[in-house]
Amino acid sequence: MPRRSRPVMRAHARLEVTADRDRSGRVRTRISRLRSDAPLVLRPTAAVEPSGRWNPHGAAHVALAAAAAGPIGGDHLRLDVEVAAGAALVVRSVAATLVLPGPHGRPSRTETHLRVAPAGTLVWLPEPVIAAGRCDHHATTRIALEPGARLLAREELLLGRHGETPGTVHQRLRVTLAGRPLHDQEFAVGPDVPGWHGPAVTGGHRALGTLLVIAPDSPPDTRPNPTPTPTLTPTPTDADADADTAVMRLTPTATLLTVLADDALTLRRHLDRGMTGPPADCAIQRGSGPFEPTETLTSKGRVTSGN
Repeated sequence: MPRRSRPVMRAHARLEVTADRDRSGRVRTRISRLRSDAPLVLRPTAAVEPSGRWNPHGAAHVALAAAAAGPIGGDHLRLDVEVAAGAALVVRSVAATLVLPGPHGRPSRTETHLRVAPAGTLVWLPEPVIAAGRCDHHATTRIALEPGARLLAREELLLGRHGETPGTVHQRLRVTLAGRPLHDQEFAVGPDVPGWHGPAVTGGHRALGTLLVIAPDSPPDTRPNPTPTPTLTPTPTDADADADTAVMRLTPTATLLTVLADDALTLRRHLDRGMTGPPADCAIQRGSGPFEPTETLTSKGRVTSGN
């Protein structure tokens, strides 16, 4: 009998949270909508400190799990997340995502749409995406922030499994603030992209990651002696030779940390270290005028910054 191939998957999961007050008057976040759509499965979890100082008081915690392998070539998965005014949400995934080739030679696609209202907080900490050999994957993350929104967003990409030549991955991260572009970055890596392992793109590294921190002046934590708002600090050490890091100040309150490393553990270590405090040469400026969008073109992508 001929072997039956796995059917192509189309999925659209949704998650929404709102802010309420308990009997004592303290703000608590309530999950107002949670709709899974296999293979995207959303599950409320107990509070887990996401990292260092990013542990919003009264936040809702949700884990994203996969009910099936993939995405596989031909799949199209979408996740919408909305954080209402004053609410706080921490989203993690339970395991890395392994992107695989499909039987029909078609690309796989994932779309992530994140919206955060004024005074809302979103901590977005998915596990890495692994680009398996011969995959063709297109991933788009769109983040829409309103004035006063706080965001911590981490993205990690591993180029193949151990000893494996990766497939091709196209990634785009677009962030808007009050409807205006704040950051727009596209890049492509893999055998179908000329020069992808050269010094202008990955420099031969197999693990890539970014950490985006947007922390306005007013933190949502109303407890006595609240934890200070973190910014990025890649403190130099002797171990920095195993990774390349770059810090870009997008606005006085928004910072992007980019890391290229040789393995997943080194990548995560450098991204985690980026949240320990403000760098001495990158202090938050006060009273700055408006930022105008600026665009940088490279041979393998586009980077737009501004608000």
